[in-house]
Amino acid sequence: MTGSHATSQQATQTPREGRGGGVALLVICSCQLMVVLDVTIVNIALPHIQTALGFSTENLSWVINAYTLTFGGLLLLGGRLGDILGRRRIFMTGVALFVLASLLGGLSQESWQLLAARSLQGVGGAIASPTALSLITTTFREGPERNRAFGVFAAVSAGGSAIGLLAGGLLVEWLDWRWIFFVNVPIGALIVLATRRYIRVSERHPGHFDVIGALTATLGMVCLVYGFIRASEEGWSEILTLAAFAAAVVLIGLFIAIESRSRQPITPLWMFRDRNRAGTYGMMLSLAAAMFGMFFFLTLFVQNILGFSPLRTGLAFLPVSVIIAIGAGFTSRLLPRWGPKPFMVTGAVLAAVGLGWLTQTDVHSSYLGSLLGPVLVFGLGMGLQFVSLTLMALSGVASHEAGAASGILNTTQQVGGSLGLSILVTVFGTAGRDEATDQVPKFMAEATPAQLAQFRRTGQLPGRWGDQVLASGVSTAFLAAAAFALAAALIALFVIQVRPSDLERLRGGGRPGP
Repeated sequence: MTGSHATSQQATQTPREGRGGGVALLVICSCQLMVVLDVTIVNIALPHIQTALGFSTENLSWVINAYTLTFGGLLLLGGRLGDILGRRRIFMTGVALFVLASLLGGLSQESWQLLAARSLQGVGGAIASPTALSLITTTFREGPERNRAFGVFAAVSAGGSAIGLLAGGLLVEWLDWRWIFFVNVPIGALIVLATRRYIRVSERHPGHFDVIGALTATLGMVCLVYGFIRASEEGWSEILTLAAFAAAVVLIGLFIAIESRSRQPITPLWMFRDRNRAGTYGMMLSLAAAMFGMFFFLTLFVQNILGFSPLRTGLAFLPVSVIIAIGAGFTSRLLPRWGPKPFMVTGAVLAAVGLGWLTQTDVHSSYLGSLLGPVLVFGLGMGLQFVSLTLMALSGVASHEAGAASGILNTTQQVGGSLGLSILVTVFGTAGRDEATDQVPKFMAEATPAQLAQFRRTGQLPGRWGDQVLASGVSTAFLAAAAFALAAALIALFVIQVRPSDLERLRGGGRPGP
């Protein structure tokens, strides 16, 4: 920016300090918490939603994926909207849309209505979330001040998943599953009001919207996820499964072709030329796949096999939130001294160890003896990751492209979560069917007439036989999730290279992006 335009915008771009900056950070992080925890707050209510609206176990994952796919697929467009139309305005618009969709979700009476509302929630989150992250880059100076802000933001982003489980447990146990959506309405309204008061109007940058790029990316990922979930139910050779994968290849290929030729792409492909940034995106993709799978399957396990109530399930995940926050705070303080690579490698290895440990779960497992230890190890690993990944992805990015950079980072998290969950659901379904093949003869030999009648009516194994099928599928899914985390560790070890200039920026001595 040059000339009079830069002068007229100088006041709006001056970093905040003191109380004003603290309140601005609180508002930004409150929005991020609302958007992030909405993924896992729904996890607690899944058994209740399944009963109320008639979802199968495989199709139940669409309650998660309908949100994360639209969220992840449109994040890049959301970041671009903030750059061009002004971040404060777009931030408030996204929050307002999220609130409206939450209200519609709580009022849903049919499964399609809930999925439509979840998709609209994803649109609102895609508009608000990247704008929130880019507001931090323009509100706080690069160096220790921005490191602290990113540390808080990363802790909220990481810990929001576990907080969502606790909040969901409270709401489902004391009120009703619909309140996991209704609770967003007053919170979102307060965020909009506080934004008008405490967030400064930001500079606009000229440009246009790559709507075709956003649509092809989103539809391509929807087809890919649908293909995996369809394969888990009908098999890999089924015609619609193959058609979904073919459509995904065409649409994603078209998206890449559009972006490579666009003068103002929604995904600046040049950002992937930096090996550290490309490696960071790859790590986020893998770790999100592992994290989404862990929360989804562990929630089913503790409620359906251990018999935990929604509230007790939420409390069971509370230590995860605490350990993630501790890990993120520890990392933000030591990053300038050691650099991000040690935390990225160690964190990914710990996540893989925790998930590998969880593969030992079976129908005889207990929470304290079998689940708490590996969950804490996993949570510590994720806490070490998020600050490092955020800073590495956005380090040295020009201010006018902060929205695009943050959008790509958030997109890899959400798309990785959706794609990973669909793959893990496929693994779960395959392992479950294999175990059911072994369990059916045992069931037929031992079942009571009432149990046999129930099996003929529903096709589902009841009692301990069904628990064995679920436990086998879950433990195998954890093995695949551990492989995702291990892939992230290998990327951190062999791809990431921290340069002296990166450390200088973390210490506040380097030049900010133009």
